[in-house]
Amino acid sequence: MNHDIIITCALTGAGDTASKSHLVPVTPQQIAAAAVEAAKAGATVVHCHVRDPHTGRFSRDVALYREVMERIREADVDIIVNLTAGMGGDLEIGPGESPMDFGSGTDLIGPLERLAHVEALLPDICTLDCGTLNFGDGNSIYVSTPAQLRAGAKRITELGVKAELEIFDTGHLWFAKQMIKEGLLDDPLFQLCLGIPWGAPADTATMKAMVDNLPAGATWAGFGIGRMQMPMAAQAVLLGGNVRVGLEDNLYLDRGVLASNGQLVERAVEIVSRLGARVLSPAEGREKMRLKRR
Repeated sequence: MNHDIIITCALTGAGDTASKSHLVPVTPQQIAAAAVEAAKAGATVVHCHVRDPHTGRFSRDVALYREVMERIREADVDIIVNLTAGMGGDLEIGPGESPMDFGSGTDLIGPLERLAHVEALLPDICTLDCGTLNFGDGNSIYVSTPAQLRAGAKRITELGVKAELEIFDTGHLWFAKQMIKEGLLDDPLFQLCLGIPWGAPADTATMKAMVDNLPAGATWAGFGIGRMQMPMAAQAVLLGGNVRVGLEDNLYLDRGVLASNGQLVERAVEIVSRLGARVLSPAEGREKMRLKRR
């Protein structure tokens, strides 16, 4: 069991969730306010995507990331900032016998362009999604090939940003360890991402199997989506890991009750404390994750 817990709050994500809950932050001002709310509720880290303020859809606009970062840094809270670098890997295969007629959900760019905002803003942490994955029940795929991952990992290391490796299935963990073996990554963090169809399921056996295959001494966290968010938070603590919650992964506090990011953090803090552990402050989190001070 881990008794000193880092709680990450994933504030907004990139999925079509803003249409399902008015509490999902969309504008840079709203996302930064959600970060402050999460920090005051007890979060150690905030994980940030940005959205087009006019449509609510995902965005890769560096100016939006810059505004979010500036607003967070100007706020009266201390919080570790983790920016996604997973945008730009979406491929929507065409229907039926026309697979090359890519759909409107396609947003496919190269590995270095996916890091444009990371290079410009140098956050504490950025993510690296460690493999290709069937995403949902339709024709959508998230694409992250070995060659793309090697290029991205190398650049993140050159920038001096801490990489958080997003592990959606066991093969992703296998390749993540290969990149470490090749010297492409320096002391990365691991995030076990469970419950996304059709990646690793959100259950005890799967999380434990992944944990058993982590590098010795790795700092890791885990999460489940939807109603499995809080059960997997407790499971991660019991297996020696850290916790991620937030509206990117789950919209509800209780059945039928929409949540804010702050409320989800408060619920996670309560679970952690009732298990006999404590939540680390951002200063303590930086020390535990061996982050360079920005």
